[in-house]
Amino acid sequence: MPTTFAPGPVRVRVPATSANLGPGFDALGLALGRYDDVTAEVTGDGVRVVVTGEGAGELPADDRHLVVTAMRATFDVLGAQPAGLALECVNRIPQARGLGSSSAAIVAGVLAARALVADGGRRLDDGAVLRLAAELEGHPDNVAPCLLGGFTIAWTEPTGARAVSLPVAPAVRPTVFVPAERGLTSVARAALPATVPHADAASNAGRAALLVHALTTDPALLLPATVDRLHQDQRAPGMPDTARLVAELRGAGVAAVVSGAGPTVLALSDVPAGFEAGTDWRRWELPTDVSGARVFRGRL
Repeated sequence: MPTTFAPGPVRVRVPATSANLGPGFDALGLALGRYDDVTAEVTGDGVRVVVTGEGAGELPADDRHLVVTAMRATFDVLGAQPAGLALECVNRIPQARGLGSSSAAIVAGVLAARALVADGGRRLDDGAVLRLAAELEGHPDNVAPCLLGGFTIAWTEPTGARAVSLPVAPAVRPTVFVPAERGLTSVARAALPATVPHADAASNAGRAALLVHALTTDPALLLPATVDRLHQDQRAPGMPDTARLVAELRGAGVAAVVSGAGPTVLALSDVPAGFEAGTDWRRWELPTDVSGARVFRGRL
């Protein structure tokens, strides 16, 4: 069947995310109320990308841009490539900080491409969107909350990624501490050992299960529920300031964890009044996003 591209632009709003949440390595994620907006339109030829906000002047403005890469992959799945694309990216999620910027770009690209094909929703349903986004990202823990919103549990089957979203207890009020320094997921993963002791795996399984209860029902249990023995200590030498801040917050009774691969720190319980992380950290109190990625017709 011939592919018809939808007229006019589409806009996709995608939330920041935090993965792992302590013990839920590569499985648990949380959508946060800070957003990137991507406006995309099919054009006659060439690729033009305009970026404002986070990453402006640094990110590529051509086919190398991650949103474009995700769009091209999606158009391949949908069976046609447009001659040209014009993108406007308003970025509020900082790159390489552990807040899901790459997942946001991938999800935005997949959803924008689907929306720009006249029957894209029929050709690529929501389950297929998750599977494709997870395949492009390499793991589903960030793309799942970005797509679905809320607190997500993601897993991978032979057919691809799957996920469910659960409501977060109203008392959970996330705070993120974002450093000036950047981190790379590939570097953080390289710090992890190939195998882990059985006792550590068992400990994390129990804490991850408890975290589901704490986030959805009983936030008073968030501090013990966020104990991790699989990845945070192993990555600490590569980001000592992050490890220090996590330790200080937990010492003050705050359920603090490394956000994703870091170096951002996520606090899931209230931070005491007067607590100072230092001048090198941006502090944002962010609501939990409950809607996930949204698609609109037209521009901002």
